[in-house]
Amino acid sequence: MGVSLFPVPAALGLLCWDSKPPVSWQEHVQHRQEVHVVLGNEACDLDSVVSALALAYYLAKTSLESKAAFVPVLNIPRSEFPLRTESAFLLQEQQIPDSCLIFRDEIDLRALHRAGLLSLTLVDHHILPSGDAALEEAVIEVIDHRPLERAPRCRVTAELVGSCATLVTERIVQGPAELLDRQTAALLRGTIILDCVNMTPEAGKVTPKDTQYVALLESKFPDLPARSVLFEALQTAKFDVTGLTTDQMLRKDLKVLSSDGLVLAISAVYVTLEAFLQRPGLQQDLCAFCERHGYGGLVAMTISFNERNEPFRQLAVYSQHAAVRTAVCGVLERANNPPLDLSPLGNLYPNICAYHQGNTVASRKKVLPILKDFLRERGITAGPMHPADKDSCGTTRPEPKDSSAGCGESDENPEDSDVAGEAGAPEYEPRGRRDPARCPRLGDALLEDDAPLPPTPMNSLVDECPLDRGLPKLSAEAIFEKFSHITVVRPSASSSPEKK
Repeated sequence: MGVSLFPVPAALGLLCWDSKPPVSWQEHVQHRQEVHVVLGNEACDLDSVVSALALAYYLAKTSLESKAAFVPVLNIPRSEFPLRTESAFLLQEQQIPDSCLIFRDEIDLRALHRAGLLSLTLVDHHILPSGDAALEEAVIEVIDHRPLERAPRCRVTAELVGSCATLVTERIVQGPAELLDRQTAALLRGTIILDCVNMTPEAGKVTPKDTQYVALLESKFPDLPARSVLFEALQTAKFDVTGLTTDQMLRKDLKVLSSDGLVLAISAVYVTLEAFLQRPGLQQDLCAFCERHGYGGLVAMTISFNERNEPFRQLAVYSQHAAVRTAVCGVLERANNPPLDLSPLGNLYPNICAYHQGNTVASRKKVLPILKDFLRERGITAGPMHPADKDSCGTTRPEPKDSSAGCGESDENPEDSDVAGEAGAPEYEPRGRRDPARCPRLGDALLEDDAPLPPTPMNSLVDECPLDRGLPKLSAEAIFEKFSHITVVRPSASSSPEKK
């Protein structure tokens, strides 16, 4: 996206930046003109998406003497965008089509930098991953609401707020009044409301500045939808898996553990386990998912709500390898810190072990250390696999089995099992970057969260539970949301963007 990059209807203020003919960033490159990219983080949640779009719009409208193309870039490949359901929903509501967006796999930032044409503004993060380290020289500004892990050598806006969109709103309202149109205001307000859990103090996310700028946006555009209506719509969209393939559903909220010889996927799934297990062709889909991404096994943790709006947890363990399945099931069944209180359910498939989870406090955040310690302490290593232990992805769907036997109840001791599994290529890695979570280290187990990458925005439904802190019942998100304390770093008034 550059100045008037997209030929969209004039009503779309945020994407129709002036009356000049559309100019692409490719044309700027051909004419050796600067391309100023506003880049969100690799999680590409709603905050990163809207912050990048809104700030690029603001910079384009306030940099009239600049010949640069201002390009908001969503830091994922286009194929991953359907998984960002809340972002897709809000943009669609504001009549911004996907075709107007530029994704990371559609623009070569390294080539632009080598040509001396790239300037970078980072929003919702301030450290580039190792694969993008060469681009650090191009960073001229940072806007982030996380604690600074190191001091960037450029203009920095970092402050304790619930949403990076709050800081972008602050920047925009300091400019000419006509820049804040209803479309931009709706995007910014919706993002802040979702990040701040409907501005509910009990959730611990909202700050006075978030409240201040949401109120300001509402005062300028009083016809914006009610907060509660908007929050519930975004919340519903965030956890909507309608239309997603099994592969997409499993990747929507995925963590990966790795030890020498085994890569284990742990996915949060937002339907009941019964509904998940009834998906047509599920066993073939799971087999293909694991083989495509190099996972030796999968733990699917489902979260849903009963009629009293109370959390209801179930989980399933899948592996083509009986030894992996037995070992993982065994450690989960025996877990005591915390105990999961697992009750075996009837199994539809021979390679899937299903459970009801009685301990609803045991979120995925608490289950991950159990599996991580298991991999580290047992020192699982690769070994030969008996052909009978592995099911081919090409087989037809088996007839459902009527079984209530617990999984992992084998005479074989899981601690002595020789578990096989090979790590394959990840589903997507930005050029030049290797995900540490996918690179097994001898004698160790890695978790995605251990890697020095931009932190993935918390998924409160999965990562935390209201029972942990005894919060009052509010909304589904408010109950589950957690927050972290971050420091405030204010830029000096004299600071201005400049290349390092």
